[in-house]
Amino acid sequence: MTLTVLAVDDSRTIRDMLRLALTEVGIEVHLAEDGVDGLERLAELEPDAIISDINMPRLDGFGFIEAVRLQDRHRATPILVLTTESAPELKARARAAGATGWIVKPFDPPKLVQALRMVTG
Repeated sequence: MTLTVLAVDDSRTIRDMLRLALTEVGIEVHLAEDGVDGLERLAELEPDAIISDINMPRLDGFGFIEAVRLQDRHRATPILVLTTESAPELKARARAAGATGWIVKPFDPPKLVQALRMVTG
């Protein structure tokens, strides 16, 4: 079974790195550049998991995660936060918003793939 992932990050470099790391192990990747773009793309997708940055223009990761969780069809979709932030209060806020897990940038591709397989497993 092919995993489908929506990755939301305002950094083109990170989006490119995610696409490369995930497509080379057979994961289908859809990219969005901020929370607003992510919600628009989510309307057309049924991803197995979502990866989201926190610090983004227009709609940050917390707002994006909360908006995703308000949608019945995505209430249980795993969401991994991928960010440079590591403060415990931000992790707690992300969990409260509905995040499933937290990965700090720069990410290790095999560990990211392993985390995705764990949460979608």
